[in-house]
This record gives sequence, C-alpha cells and structure tokens, in this order.
Amino acid sequence: MVEERMSNAHLDLRMVDVADNTSDGEAQRLRAVVQPASRIDVAPTIQALTPYEAVSSQAAIEAQPDHRTVFKLDWNESTIEPSPRVTAAIAQYLTHGRGLNWYPRLGSVELLDALSGYTGVSTDSLLVTNGSDDALHLICSTYLDRGDDVVIPVPTYNHFMVFAQSRGANVITVRGETAFDTNLEGIRAQMTRRTRLLYLVSPNNPTGMVFDPEVVAAFCRDFPETLVVLDEAYFEFSQVTGVELVRQFDNLIVTRTFSKAFGLAGLRVGYLAASPELVDGLRRIYNPKSVNSLGQIGAIAALGDLDYLNRFLAQVRESKEMLGRFFEERGVEAYITSANFVVVRVDDIVKTLDELESRGVYVRDRSSYPGLEGCLRMSVGTVEQTGRLLERISDVF
Repeated sequence: MVEERMSNAHLDLRMVDVADNTSDGEAQRLRAVVQPASRIDVAPTIQALTPYEAVSSQAAIEAQPDHRTVFKLDWNESTIEPSPRVTAAIAQYLTHGRGLNWYPRLGSVELLDALSGYTGVSTDSLLVTNGSDDALHLICSTYLDRGDDVVIPVPTYNHFMVFAQSRGANVITVRGETAFDTNLEGIRAQMTRRTRLLYLVSPNNPTGMVFDPEVVAAFCRDFPETLVVLDEAYFEFSQVTGVELVRQFDNLIVTRTFSKAFGLAGLRVGYLAASPELVDGLRRIYNPKSVNSLGQIGAIAALGDLDYLNRFLAQVRESKEMLGRFFEERGVEAYITSANFVVVRVDDIVKTLDELESRGVYVRDRSSYPGLEGCLRMSVGTVEQTGRLLERISDVF
C-alpha cells in the first residue's frame, strides 16, 4: 500500500510497501510518483534582496477612536481628499458606467489625452502605469540586463535600486559631502561607457533637492548611450520639470505620479514621458489593462480641476513657511524642501518619535539614510492642519 503524509507546507509521499504480486514496472511507476518534491529556489538576482518592510502608521491610526484627529505625515500622501470632481466621477461610473466586471479601458486612452494637455507632450510619448513604481519597474525590466552599471546619487528613493538589482545590474551609489548636496561632479566621475542608466529624483526623496533641467539636459547630451531616468513624483510642489526635454533627447524618461499632489495614492495611477522610440520599447512588455477603471476615471477628473490642485499647493507652500519659523525659533535644525515635506534633525530620534506618536503624530524615521543621522521626515498639509499640528508638538521640540 501507499501511505500519504503531509509534512509542513508540501505533500511528502512515501512508499511503505508494494505487494509481492506487483509487477516491476508498476513498482517503478509508483516510486516515480512518490518522489519528494524538489525545493524551488528564488532566482539568483533576487536572493540577495531584502523584502520591503511596509512600515506605516495605518494600523495604529485605524485603531484610534477618531482617526480624524491623528496626523498621518509619514508617507508624503496628500493630507486632504482629492478634488470633489474625482469622487463625483467615480460615483457616476459606479452607478451608470460599464461596471467593475469589465476590464479597464485598454491603454488608458482618454487619460493619455488629458495628460497630453497637462504635460504638453504628445500621446505617443506617454504611457500610463499602475503608479510610478510600476513605471520604474517597467523601465528596469525593459532596459536593464545582468551586468549593466546603474549610477544612483544617494540618499534617495530606495525602491528603484531594488528594481535594478533584481535585473542583475551593478548599482553604483554616489554621495555628496552632505545628504543635501547633489554632487554633480561626483556623479559625472562615476559615469563611464559602461553606464547603462542614471537615476535622478527631483525633488529628491528624502532630501527635497532639485536637479535643474539644464543639468538633466547636460547629462543626456554628454552621455548619449546612457538612459537618464528622471523621477518627478513631487514635481507639482517644485514646479521644476524636465518633461519638455523628452522632445529633444531620446535617452530620457520622466516618471510622475498622482499619489502625491493629486491625492490619489489609493488608486495607484502614474505615468511616464519619453521619446516615441523609448515608449515603443516599453510597450513590448507593458500590460495595457494594468491601470484600473476607477484610477483612470479619478485621474482624468483630477486633471480637470487644476484650480483645486493649485489651491492645495499654495497651502503647502505657506505651511512650509510656518514650519520653518517654528523650528528656527526653537533652534532646531530643519530643512524646508521643495517637495511636500520637511526634514528635521533631533538629538534623540527614538525619544522624539515616541513623543510624537503619543500625541497622535506619525512621521517617518530617516535616520538610517547616509547623512541623515537623527533625522525624521514630516509631510506638510494645509495651513489649518499645520496650525493644529504646531500646537500639538510645541512641547516636543
């Protein structure tokens, strides 16, 4: 007889006995069937990577009796809901639209038209993605291979490094004298004929530093064999962009998101701009139904209410001035960035974080980043929100 046994997470079959009258062929067949399953290893390029640790205040906030009194300032999301036009458009679709049982509109064609008007870039130079992370992953999957050199100034958004390493690329990091130094000479010193890709974030996360479009253009011009990826997730806050350069250079890709200024982080919508030739390359593995219906509808509606966006941006600018005065008066080292966050350096990061959380204020610990020892990052919201925030944290700093 054959005994079956479950061992941990896999089925472990064991032959206990074969009757004397079982033929040799039948016994051999049984032995083949009951061989233990072999272990499936992670791909070599993935083995050295560490799983992303989703550190977020969401669970703690949701456990609060009234989460509306809590300040969620850790992930740089918008601190207010998106334009009312967004929720109205989504409600209209859910009531009178095609329904959620259909796949989304392939290629996000209506959203592409709206984005063309917003960016000034033609639709054949645009691609809508499932958040800008999806755009970054798509770029690495399309244009990087094992052994390619990728230059990344740090500290910066770490997840692109993970995408590059998953392709087997060699990541070369560049540090400045301080975390807030773009170190252009240092970046150029690492660029060689082997450099396949240069990744720049502007405004940078977590330092808020901005790369001037002329600097980006110089990299594209001086290193024509290198793909320059310009991550503009926080563009709306700085209003400094290199997107118009995609018409001039065929080695530049600009990525953006609706998760920050537009307040659509929960819908996961991003996009990229590049030459039609680069976009065609990306389309070889692009899934045209990767952006959900509600995300497409919400993004179109958000682009249709830029007055709402601009009012929020003005509020963030004024709030950053308030925060700057607050920390200056207390002699606290603070960096008021070009994005929607400030960086604050404290003497005891653990104590400060504990004191803030005890007051319902959740910020991001960035002290593990090179050059940001003792630093926390705090998202910035409206003037009214900032006034209440300063009252709550006045005895912490």
